[in-house]
Amino acid sequence: MIEIHSRDRVTVITLNRPDKRNALNIELCHRLRDAVTEAVGCGARAIVLTGAGTSFCSGADLGEVYTADFRDALDAMLRTVTDAPVPVVAAVNGPAIGAGTQLAIAADLRVAAPGALFAVPTAKIGLAVDPWTIRRLALLAGNGTARAVLLACDQLDADAARRCGLVERTGSLQQAIEWAVGMTALAPLTIAYSKQVLNGVFEPPLHQQALDAAFEACWASADFAEGRRARTEKRPPVFEGR
Repeated sequence: MIEIHSRDRVTVITLNRPDKRNALNIELCHRLRDAVTEAVGCGARAIVLTGAGTSFCSGADLGEVYTADFRDALDAMLRTVTDAPVPVVAAVNGPAIGAGTQLAIAADLRVAAPGALFAVPTAKIGLAVDPWTIRRLALLAGNGTARAVLLACDQLDADAARRCGLVERTGSLQQAIEWAVGMTALAPLTIAYSKQVLNGVFEPPLHQQALDAAFEACWASADFAEGRRARTEKRPPVFEGR
């Protein structure tokens, strides 16, 4: 499910679940979290995240996405990526849908291949992403783009993502690795400090009672149940806003 190799103090972590287009399940979230932690512990100066095959990450495994255990595993993994004291580069080699976009924006920097695609289609299935995801997406891509992605379920290809600032560079995995290799010569303490300040200055507090309550209400709603039921019955969901 995970492939790991190192080059010049860069650890490359590859999601390798080709039968599911690298969709995240609980086990994969745990393995990815552990791989990032281990890479830092073994002295990596930078980390590159990518996907095997033609997808970066097709999202959450729909067999587990409706469970609280998956939410907890995803949250822990995203926090580990974001809080890693070294630069994390997402080499987005293909579609990054839903949880795939969450993983990409948890990284510090993104390099998008021509086939990259970003989307958060939670409104189509009655789910909701946490406030952190919405804030970080808006900070990276701009409020207008975030609104289009979240409220209209628009998709962003590599060029659109580059124009709005969601992606810093376009290019291949090899180019992402070369960029990361260049970062390994920089002062580690300065990098760790800069990351900590950037995360604190540009992101509002992680938890706010009203937003957390609204988030939980989405997951406890009749629309949530309808989205899950519609998937089981293989039909379009009918949402009623309750």
